[in-house]
Amino acid sequence: MTPDTSPYPIVVLSADGSVLRVSPSARILLGDVPQDRPDALRSRAPWLATAHLGLADGPRPPAPSAPSTSGPSGPSGAEPWGDGVRGLLDGRSLEGRPVPGTDGSVTWWLLDDSDRQRAERELARERERTAFLAEASSRLLASLNVERCMDVTVLEAVRRLADAAVVIGPNPGRRLRLVSCVRGGSPAAATTTQSPDMVPGLSEALQGFPPVPSRWINPAAAPAWLVPEGFGPVGSMAVVPLPGQGVPAGALVLLRHEDGAAFDENEETLARLFAARAGAAVSSARLYTEQAAITDTLMRELLPPRLQQTRGVEFAGGYRPAGDQDRVGGDFYDVHPATADQRETLAVLGDVCGKGLEAAVLTGKIRNTLHALLPLTGDHQRLLTLLNRALLTSHHTRFATLVLAAVRREGDRARVRVTSAGHPAPLVVRADGVVERVETRGSLIGVLPDVTSTTANLMLGPGESLVLFSDGITEARGGPLGGAEFGEDRLRAQLAGCAGMPAEAIVEHVQMIAAQWVGAGRHDDMAVVVISMPHGAHLSMVGGTGPGRYTA
Repeated sequence: MTPDTSPYPIVVLSADGSVLRVSPSARILLGDVPQDRPDALRSRAPWLATAHLGLADGPRPPAPSAPSTSGPSGPSGAEPWGDGVRGLLDGRSLEGRPVPGTDGSVTWWLLDDSDRQRAERELARERERTAFLAEASSRLLASLNVERCMDVTVLEAVRRLADAAVVIGPNPGRRLRLVSCVRGGSPAAATTTQSPDMVPGLSEALQGFPPVPSRWINPAAAPAWLVPEGFGPVGSMAVVPLPGQGVPAGALVLLRHEDGAAFDENEETLARLFAARAGAAVSSARLYTEQAAITDTLMRELLPPRLQQTRGVEFAGGYRPAGDQDRVGGDFYDVHPATADQRETLAVLGDVCGKGLEAAVLTGKIRNTLHALLPLTGDHQRLLTLLNRALLTSHHTRFATLVLAAVRREGDRARVRVTSAGHPAPLVVRADGVVERVETRGSLIGVLPDVTSTTANLMLGPGESLVLFSDGITEARGGPLGGAEFGEDRLRAQLAGCAGMPAEAIVEHVQMIAAQWVGAGRHDDMAVVVISMPHGAHLSMVGGTGPGRYTA
């Protein structure tokens, strides 16, 4: 098969560049080229003519021993000469591979690789888009802060999509929230009372409608408040919605300079893909912010209160949840000061079965119910009965233990009524260091239809304290071998050295020894409340004939 009859595009050139033979398929590509003229190819394929002359001037490889009989890979026994050359011809990409002939000529095999080149360009473009979206997603998801997500959105947009970008938050009121950025600059936040209707497609984007093609938008219609300061005339503008999680998360406006290229269809598609990721990130951050605010509000109501001296009696409390990352758990305490109608101050320490959110919710319910039952402080049995009924009628399946201490100061002493409902009995620290166990007991709350309890009466003299604690302290496991239970005996031994100490100091001491005992091991919620009668207190009554205010 000769070049004249080969089905492959072949052109044979002499050493000076004259065309010797041309295959029919090569003639279709090159057209009618005159033969026996050294510059015949220069007008149609100058890149091929230049490459041929460059090869002709260099050293020639050995000529093949047989004529061409094979396909585009070269004649039998001959290897391609050089690395070949690429060029354009009528908009198509061609590759030429030279093979030396026996007579000093060079046979050029021409391959049309336009489709391959186009596919490679599309693949490279797609890889670039994928890398951009992946990197942008990683940066967007690195924060759950709304402001940070909006800043990252405009920074990523100007890095790849536009000369300037503006993110507009949803419009819950009369003011629009903006974050803008120019390529090479930093994000800038602002607000405006201007209507989004002034920008074509912006109102629709803020409502979640599909984007308006940029070619339909007149960039001259962009108002001054939308264009970053110093940007100059806008050449093209695209408005893309930021889809959120069920509700629109805002809109992204992309701007290009007057001398820049307009947005094409592929760029608008990439902008929508980017906006989908940005919208999801902004929406997630906004949802997290709202939930965090709600959680913080609820937590403030569930956290144990700060205790202080009330009516001449010291109250102090401490709480350590089972998990260091938790803020609330199943243990709780409250102190309800005496009022004009209720002469006793009520201290409550409780332990709800379980941990986590459900236990915290039940803790809040018990505390609220006890607050509503404060008028019944004088009758602990009645108060516990009504609380038990409230828990039995709820959907909760958990139970709780409680200890109540009603305190009333009488001169330099304090009268205390203590009632336990399934809770460890409190301990009394006398002024001489003797530690006594209060004889009170009762049934759990929220388990049986009826509750039983016994109330113990005691007096606290100057320097004496009543210690209420949860089983998280006595059942804490640790010690030198790591598995021993702290126990009530160790607690009593430690409290014996706390005689005469202020209530807050006793709380800190109990928390310290419990923490040292468990070390880094696991433990249950720990709560402690101390009620102390101060040393050498002098009382004065203020407020006429009423109960007044005691000062020590």
